[in-house]
Amino acid sequence: MIIPRYWAEAKTKMKFEGRQYTIKRFGWSDQNLEAAQQHAEQRVAEATEQLKKDKEIRRLDHKVAYNGAEGLPIREEIIAQQDDVIITRNSYGALCLNTPDVLFADVDLIHHPSSKLATIVFFTLLSLSGLCAIYLSSWWIFGFGCVIALFITGLISKWLFHIQSKFTGTPAQRALEKIRHFSQQHPDWHLRVYRTPNGYRILVMHQTFDPRGEQAQNLFQAISTDSCYVLMCKNQNCFRARISPKPWRIGVERLRQGIWPVQQERIAQRADWVQNYQQHAQNYASCRFIEQFGHQLSHPKAKRVQLLHDQYCKSDTQLEIA
Repeated sequence: MIIPRYWAEAKTKMKFEGRQYTIKRFGWSDQNLEAAQQHAEQRVAEATEQLKKDKEIRRLDHKVAYNGAEGLPIREEIIAQQDDVIITRNSYGALCLNTPDVLFADVDLIHHPSSKLATIVFFTLLSLSGLCAIYLSSWWIFGFGCVIALFITGLISKWLFHIQSKFTGTPAQRALEKIRHFSQQHPDWHLRVYRTPNGYRILVMHQTFDPRGEQAQNLFQAISTDSCYVLMCKNQNCFRARISPKPWRIGVERLRQGIWPVQQERIAQRADWVQNYQQHAQNYASCRFIEQFGHQLSHPKAKRVQLLHDQYCKSDTQLEIA
């Protein structure tokens, strides 16, 4: 996990094999801005050599907060740090807890039919149209059936999803059952379960984990962890949890100057936004603790992270979660 305090950018213009190139690269450092600038210039030099060798090059680093495929570190403002646990402000303004080895997993509830179900329904209708067309020797019927399938696939999928929920439980019940089943299969694991606005969060307490390791990945798969979160863990080699409300859920517009660092002339505007956001956020929680499963043993580091997480999230209160 790398979350640098300082960022800089360097660029160079060059002509290679008759084409003009402008190459830009970010640099980062925990020491100071000068070290970040040196790193940026070093990366520009490396990119120039790569162009000469491979005859093609990505011309710039995309300005993303995290999860980029280009291997850039998490690019967010550091708000606080306790040992190797870092609190940052993400691109839309909420606070996030980042840890290299205390396992968090988020599960988002699915309130709509899956694309797989919709595909099955569509091709079933298409097949029925084809059979009718063959039986009646009329391809007009097949064409008409295709049009009808396009219009009613969504309706039939929603109806089937509703019927499924009656027999297998609501999305929340099914998600919690997956967590409970995993706990039954791993009784030596200590799982704390939190309710989030759109699902559940699991904090694993009995040991620390490698974000790219088999144990973490097995948990992610077993409880259907959000795929974007799983990718982030692999790319950034850390675990992460949002610990303050999403702005739009508490009546605040998202932060517009979210990718760090921001230009100097926008610092005051950003500070005003943060002050307004904090005033609104104090009346909300980010998640609510509901129960724990399995062994009650807690790793000391996981316990420290849990206390920090619960304090920021206000998870033991009855405030509305957002």
